Amino acid sequence: MDNRIPAVENKTPAVEMRNITKAFGGKVVANDKVWLDIYRGEILALLGENGSGKTTLMNMLSGIYFPDEGEISIDGREVVIRSPKDAFSLGIGMIHQHFKLVDVLTAAENIVLGLEGKLDLKAASERIRAICDAYGFQVDPNQKIYDMSVSQKQTVEIVKVLYRGADILILDEPTAVLTPQETEKLFSVLRTMRDDGKAIVIITHKMHEVIALSDRVAILRRGQFIGDMRTADTNAREMTNMMVGRPVTLNIERPDPVDPKPRIEVKDLTVRSADGILKLDGVSFVANAGEILGVAGISGCGQKELLESIAGLQSVESGSICYIEDDGSRDELIGKDPLAIANMGVSLSFVPEDRLGMGLVGSMDLAGNMMLRSYRRGHSVFADRRAPRELAEHVVEELEVVTPGVLTPVSRLSGGNVQKVLVGREIASSPTVLLTAYAVRGLDINASYTIYDLINRQKKNGVAVVYVGEDLDVLLELCDRILVLCGGKVSGIVPGRGANKHDVGLMMTQLGGTAHE
Repeated sequence: MDNRIPAVENKTPAVEMRNITKAFGGKVVANDKVWLDIYRGEILALLGENGSGKTTLMNMLSGIYFPDEGEISIDGREVVIRSPKDAFSLGIGMIHQHFKLVDVLTAAENIVLGLEGKLDLKAASERIRAICDAYGFQVDPNQKIYDMSVSQKQTVEIVKVLYRGADILILDEPTAVLTPQETEKLFSVLRTMRDDGKAIVIITHKMHEVIALSDRVAILRRGQFIGDMRTADTNAREMTNMMVGRPVTLNIERPDPVDPKPRIEVKDLTVRSADGILKLDGVSFVANAGEILGVAGISGCGQKELLESIAGLQSVESGSICYIEDDGSRDELIGKDPLAIANMGVSLSFVPEDRLGMGLVGSMDLAGNMMLRSYRRGHSVFADRRAPRELAEHVVEELEVVTPGVLTPVSRLSGGNVQKVLVGREIASSPTVLLTAYAVRGLDINASYTIYDLINRQKKNGVAVVYVGEDLDVLLELCDRILVLCGGKVSGIVPGRGANKHDVGLMMTQLGGTAHE
């Protein structure tokens, strides 16, 4: 059934994708006979759960993959796209979630890298400035990439595809690590590009951004095209239901705290990196039992070091981290290694930013990774695999992990399913303090809501949850209080209920403005 609607009446699509099918390994069908139209002068939001085929579909349009079946037409003419070079020749450019820039080169050098012909950096810089002036970008062609913020690097990626002549642009999770202010600036630029006649596709999980930015929404589910609609004619709940195939809701209870019991007390915590860079500067706060304390801040402002310090994984220059028992007795955690902290009866569960680098062993199966949490508790040289296997089966069922079985190596799972395994293992260890860093990074809305529900259940069980997240809207909805970090310092602590997202965004980029609790 053809569920497509025209974005602009009587207008030929810039891109027509017909019966596009792509399978991997002969078994996993990423796209199944997908039909999709993309128009110039519009911003199209492409939505779907993890594994629904969004990125695969756009990778075929940008020349990274080649479809097994189907046709692609550009401006009414059927084309064959076998490489990114073919895509660029047709005016198609894709800005990926993970930037493809060379840090030691300047913006201009990155933008012209790989182009044929004589290299004239002066002329290239002039053209880059002209592109920036036309669309409102702010890029210094001579600035090194390693000196840039995340939003500046993203801008370079966008200018790079425009420099190559792209007028059909695909952006994969473009706001994943941007502040609200940076997001607004990006949206303003994208609207200007749309008004200039560009065709723009964004892949995102953030419903509020879809509503704020897009003109039309197209939805995939399990590799199939479900339908599209004008954004003005729908809402977040309807779009979510279409993506998942059933109603999905987030019900977070935030009763006013009654006599909160401190569980973790951090005072004047100062931490430097291995190369002497100050990462945390005099940080102080209290995390209470039975609450979710959010931590907001731009990437690299000390969130990782904060959680690692509490978990005993990070050297501390000065300060104090105390674990407080129900009877008020206090245990200093600084100076103890992670095993010593565990032997004290303090269960600090840490969901790291790097899932496979720190949290899981990719070559081990799900049951083996569960066993990593508890193998020291055994009383013989032979590890008990029955309990970890039962736990793995429970996590797979509870979080709907897509896997052939619990004996499958973790490295064979998708990123979203790896994250589910990691979070499920940490929560299943029955912690008294749960430290979570980017627990839903890369997860679709259905899986994210499952994780939020599990975290909220931990709070109801009296666990002190410290939640580091990237999405301010989620932080405001999920957390009881939000600790804002800026440049390694506490910029303020605000209540989750009633806090203003834009005020928090300002606090993430400049100190002051809100009193510390």
